[in-house]
Amino acid sequence: MDVMPTATRTPLAQLEPRRVCLIKPSALGDVVQTLPILAALRGRWPSAHIAWVVHRGLMDVLADHPDLDEVIPFERGGSWAGRTGGALHLAKRLRRGGFDLAIDFQGLLRTGVMARLTGAARRVGFAGAREGAPLAYTDRVAVPPETQAAVERYWALAVALGCRGRPGSGRVGLGDAHRAWAAEQLADLPRPIVAIHPGAQWTTKRWPPMHFAAVAKRAQRETGAGIVLVGGPGDGILAEAIAECLDGPCVNLAERTSLRQLAAVSAAADVFVSGDTGPMHLAAAMQTPVVAVFTCTSPRRAGPHGSGHRVVSAAVACAASYRRKCHSMICMDELSPDRLWPALAATLADVARRQRLAG
Repeated sequence: MDVMPTATRTPLAQLEPRRVCLIKPSALGDVVQTLPILAALRGRWPSAHIAWVVHRGLMDVLADHPDLDEVIPFERGGSWAGRTGGALHLAKRLRRGGFDLAIDFQGLLRTGVMARLTGAARRVGFAGAREGAPLAYTDRVAVPPETQAAVERYWALAVALGCRGRPGSGRVGLGDAHRAWAAEQLADLPRPIVAIHPGAQWTTKRWPPMHFAAVAKRAQRETGAGIVLVGGPGDGILAEAIAECLDGPCVNLAERTSLRQLAAVSAAADVFVSGDTGPMHLAAAMQTPVVAVFTCTSPRRAGPHGSGHRVVSAAVACAASYRRKCHSMICMDELSPDRLWPALAATLADVARRQRLAG
């Protein structure tokens, strides 16, 4: 890793900023994978004011976070007039923020512009950022190619800023009300509780609902598991298709949770089964063991952060091709429920062993 400043000045690792602006507007999984870096930066600068620019739809996952002082919403959708008004409002808020350090974890044109708009004397980002974003930085950090995990890439910026050690786990600002709500929703389910998230934005990442149903039925048959189905907008039909196949206890919460409620449900579950999705990363941040299905993406780049997780990848020639569309989808048949089951069975066995030891 190399740090390339544009002029002779205080080394990044020696900075003691008063007001820091983190820029990572989206997506859910990327935001969640930046949380360990937030914790490290808070430890590095315990008295600094730390703000985070994030897409308005993701604000809930940062709300009440103990390491954050301010959440600044970014609006991306809507009408042209709405976007323009939102951009002007954001620009004014950034300029008035009095930031002396801005850190761009996204590395795109719009986030480079955001960094520049803060007026911070030091603006840090990736040397290899896209769309000309490095032109907005005063300090550019060179990191290895994007074959490494996102957390590792983000951690490179933290190391350049003086953080030491390794990235820990992320945190979400859950309150007692969120945990109580989750406990109430899951109260009638037997243990172990297996949470299943069947959705994904890309069709090439969306494991068939009947595959999820097959492993859920087997978990119920062999371990007496209770099933909770979760998902965001558009995932309800997938969850319903799974629920209709199950004979054992099941709670369908798809399209019925906020992000923090989803985090609370994930934390209360014993295992989280998903494709490569933002909720998968959210469950890992809650330190719930994840069993993940990877078809068209790479677990090395996008796998769950932390220990205790298991990933099953497609074994076809085009696996990890990052294609959003595919005419054959042969990975879906090759990565069958029988291929996933050993990973889920092993994780359920780990859960049972821990519960026995806990008494």
